[in-house]
Amino acid sequence: MSRLRSAVRSGKRAGLEALETGEPKRNRSNKAAKEAEPLNASSPPCLRHTIPPAADVELLRSQLLHWYDNNKRDLPWRTLAVTELDLNIRTYAVWVSEVMLQQTQVATVIDYYNKWMKRWPTVRHLSAATLEEVNQMWAGLGYYSRGRRLHEGAQKVVSQLKGQLPRTVGSLLKQLPGVGRYTAAAVGSIALGQVTGAVDGNVVRVLCRLRAIGADSTSPAVTEALWRLANTLVDPERPGDFNQALMELGARVCSPRGPVCSQCPVQSHCHSHRRCVNAQAHGKGKKKPGKPCTLPDIEDCMSSATCPLCPSEPWDDALGVQNFPRKPSKKPPRVERTLTCVVTRRGEEGGDEYLLARRPSKGLLAGLWEFPSLLQGEKSCESKDKTALCAQISALLATDVTESLLQPAGETYVVHRVRLKDADAQKQTDNAQWLTRSALQEAAVPAGVKKIVKLCDSVDSHKEQSCNGVKRQNRTGAKKKKNQETSKKPKLSAADGGSRQLCLSAFFSHGKQE
Repeated sequence: MSRLRSAVRSGKRAGLEALETGEPKRNRSNKAAKEAEPLNASSPPCLRHTIPPAADVELLRSQLLHWYDNNKRDLPWRTLAVTELDLNIRTYAVWVSEVMLQQTQVATVIDYYNKWMKRWPTVRHLSAATLEEVNQMWAGLGYYSRGRRLHEGAQKVVSQLKGQLPRTVGSLLKQLPGVGRYTAAAVGSIALGQVTGAVDGNVVRVLCRLRAIGADSTSPAVTEALWRLANTLVDPERPGDFNQALMELGARVCSPRGPVCSQCPVQSHCHSHRRCVNAQAHGKGKKKPGKPCTLPDIEDCMSSATCPLCPSEPWDDALGVQNFPRKPSKKPPRVERTLTCVVTRRGEEGGDEYLLARRPSKGLLAGLWEFPSLLQGEKSCESKDKTALCAQISALLATDVTESLLQPAGETYVVHRVRLKDADAQKQTDNAQWLTRSALQEAAVPAGVKKIVKLCDSVDSHKEQSCNGVKRQNRTGAKKKKNQETSKKPKLSAADGGSRQLCLSAFFSHGKQE
């Protein structure tokens, strides 16, 4: 009785519950208590976010896999994952596909993947390639560090693992450079049959909508909840197919914008869709009196204010299921200005050749080729920057390039151009090379380099059109002057008045006649 009074006085609800249930207080170490602590100490996640009953899990698996078997896309890496009997080649093929698909659309990856696997069909073939060859093959896919990591991983497998790729999710994560939690799980489940969930962007969206998880989808609490949910839902008999089915569902049905809920095979399990049904029933007066709606509502959570997975913003009926997932507002992109110079010379075959310099071996776009460039600071001085850029070009070519040779070519990109004489362009350092126009288009260069070439082409085209226009106007002006000299009463026709822009010389010729 005294314990009861003490608990009441202190107001410890947990203490009352312990007394009422007759459970003794357990002494636990700080580490154990920390591990058992819920995602939010003030309140655990509400039930609708947690794992569904076993019967619902079995039904969801069956419905999703049935839909996948009948609707999956025919993709080359999926074909290899099914038909390739060699476990090492199968793992390698899936690994390559998963790395290529990071931040890149499936339609873009297909051609790159086919070319890659044709040139380097095994991890040993890739290991024997040069980084320059890998970068050239990767050109256009973006995020070039992915290709470099694949190459590094292949070399490590051959040199340290006797050419055999890891066989478990844990060893994939630990031993392959650039392989994170998702990639290891995807490769492990698809190629090796490991029973593990795999959570990528598409899966995040599907699971958040299924379980009405509305908190920031990038937060640690949501991330861990989604991985636990994925690991529970994954089919133990077909883990790879199940994970790909979730991804396929997110890509084609449960899309970020314009989801097609009517085609969703797991619609009956989706709390977000139920919320939409409830909203429509209340809004259109379809709810019959005396028969309350039995569908659970997202706002039913007793601790939504403190639940780590509940939305912090109110439900927007106009968005429907697109209320989930919630993402934090993006930070504005970092603005950088780069001073660039397009250096050209006449090639042996008569066409122009472009000077390219190799970027540093570490950092952004490491090891790629680009036009000589200089990053401008916030308080940069234009004249000093030009001097520094000319010094960089001079060092590459072992010749003097002065500021007087620079010609402005654009404003969006701070681009200048230099046209070298043959005598000035015979030597260059090992960190520079000359490429023809066609070779430049095929080279491993950032997309910005090709945009700069297009910019220069646009400037040249504009200048050419301006020159041709001036020549035509000069000829027109000269012809008019001759006609006016032979005419007794020179007059300007209506066609000549204002509707056509005259060149400066033609304008003055008319002025003298008048």
